[in-house]
Amino acid sequence: MRSVTYSMNVSLDGYIVGPDGGFDWTVPDEEVFRLATDEVREAGVHLLGRRLYETMLYWETADQNPSLDFSTLEFAAIWKALPKVVFSTTLSAVQGNARLVSGGLAEEIERLRAEPGAGDIAIGGATLAAEAAEAGLIDEYRARVHPVLVGGGVPFFPQHGRRVDLELVETRTFSSQVVYVRYRVTRH
Repeated sequence: MRSVTYSMNVSLDGYIVGPDGGFDWTVPDEEVFRLATDEVREAGVHLLGRRLYETMLYWETADQNPSLDFSTLEFAAIWKALPKVVFSTTLSAVQGNARLVSGGLAEEIERLRAEPGAGDIAIGGATLAAEAAEAGLIDEYRARVHPVLVGGGVPFFPQHGRRVDLELVETRTFSSQVVYVRYRVTRH
């Protein structure tokens, strides 16, 4: 069965976006960017909320910029080819290798898990991930923890009022002082 993974950049105090809506502190160095590229390469499909989808639209045409370096072009090619499912009640259409869904996250994940196919079911965006976590659908949490305290904003970890036990699978510390942690949800 395909795993559902939630991976984002996060401040040390647990936010993916600061109180001002900014996330300029998440700009990756080459090592962290390579990790993000590898994660996208491992995914079979990516589930996104509207805000993350709109942020990631840049990558649909980034390959047309001849001034980008190889690793950026590589990420763009992998992202562009990756099937995406966008959850939104306000969008009427999506671009690229994406399809629009207006509801039913649990049903969509169940359907994707039942389909034959390789790669994880990646989920992005705090609101969508919170809904998946509330339903007990996330199998792995992956965080690239940046050495900054932003003091508020959009939290990485959903606040759903129940305990979730985790097993540490992997850690890495990068020269940029970003620490990568990967935890698998322990099911009892």
